[in-house]
Amino acid sequence: MTLSSENPNERGRQNQRWTNRSVLALSQSSDPIQTLIMTVRDLVFRAFELGWSGPPYDPFALAELQGIKISPSRDVVDAQTIADVGGKLRIEFNPDRSTARINFSVAHELGHTLFPDCAALIRNRSKHRGAKRDEWQLEMLCNIAAAEILMPIGSLRRDDLEPSIDRLIEVGRKYAVSSEAVLLRIVRLTTKRVFGFVARKEPDSVTGNYKVDYAVGSRNWIAAVGSGFVLPQNSIVAECTAIGYTAKSAEKWPPEQSEWKVEALGIPPYPGHLYPRVIGIVRPIDEAETTAKGITYLRGDATAPRGSGLRILAQLVNDRAIVWGAGFGRAVRKKWPAVQKTFAQWAVSNRAQFQLGNIHFSTVDDSLAIAHMVAQHGVGPSRTPRIRYGALARCLEQLADHAKSVGASVHMPRIGTGDDLPPENWSSGNVSSRV
Repeated sequence: MTLSSENPNERGRQNQRWTNRSVLALSQSSDPIQTLIMTVRDLVFRAFELGWSGPPYDPFALAELQGIKISPSRDVVDAQTIADVGGKLRIEFNPDRSTARINFSVAHELGHTLFPDCAALIRNRSKHRGAKRDEWQLEMLCNIAAAEILMPIGSLRRDDLEPSIDRLIEVGRKYAVSSEAVLLRIVRLTTKRVFGFVARKEPDSVTGNYKVDYAVGSRNWIAAVGSGFVLPQNSIVAECTAIGYTAKSAEKWPPEQSEWKVEALGIPPYPGHLYPRVIGIVRPIDEAETTAKGITYLRGDATAPRGSGLRILAQLVNDRAIVWGAGFGRAVRKKWPAVQKTFAQWAVSNRAQFQLGNIHFSTVDDSLAIAHMVAQHGVGPSRTPRIRYGALARCLEQLADHAKSVGASVHMPRIGTGDDLPPENWSSGNVSSRV
């Protein structure tokens, strides 16, 4: 994340340290954005395991699962989090707002509850918000948290991630979420070189310039501007004078003077402000599209992974049974009995490692290995999903790191499609990048 420097138009060009005390309390010495994202995803994964589902994904139901009460109040602008004398949190929201705005506001407040000092700061929240120049850091992170909650990882299709204002509006309608939430989600997930920003016009602005509240870059492009950056006076951003107005143009922003494709959309203003805020998507002009390595979906028999070179065939296993008697595991056992035997020996002799979130590799031959991902809790009928998404995420991280270190492609069947599918319906994906 690119943070601010003293010169507003140089902000975003240098990596400065985070300063907000709530942010520091959460992240300690780690990257705050990644720390928060992993915290939210753990929360979402646990909710999935309890039956939370979508789209749309209901932040009210998620709050209930967290034991946080939510109540309507027309005395609040959008939403707020308060604590009782014992520190128990409660979220209040304004019921007169639109559904998308309510969902985003409640999800934003859920983001606040993930910070360890949330209850301590609530007593002075109004003062706290207005007194700190670095408060935008906390608010930006809570916006990212809201986007992760309303559009959880894996819920968006590849087509949904096209970084354009038109697609952003479509996805917002589909998921009943705010445009700001969609912007953050698309930018975080797209493989394109792009950054998104949220800007506002100062109430006392004479020149008409807009100032960036915050900017977030994609995985392939660090945001070239940051909080406090003053947009050029002739930017098309100024054309978004009403909620829903859009504008598109090629522009050059100082100090880089690189030509960018800028798309903007007017969104609701801050309370008490006359002019709408503006969100924008910025991409390089005439740049060849970058094709990121990813997943290739194929139909076939996943026990016969295609391609040359070293291949890793990954399977999901549970944390109880050491003999695979159904589904894809049964097919692996029948085709490679020695793999089943070595796995059982490992599971019995390494009980400390035979736990959710761990992975074990078995060698078939010089060109093929089997990765056993322990990410299912128990076997048999269950009122809630037995898959443990947090454990699966940890397994996939280990799998990706190992595959990259040995230069292997990764192949696996679809997960969670049922035990009775015939082999011809198992899809095999070739993955050579981070899973």
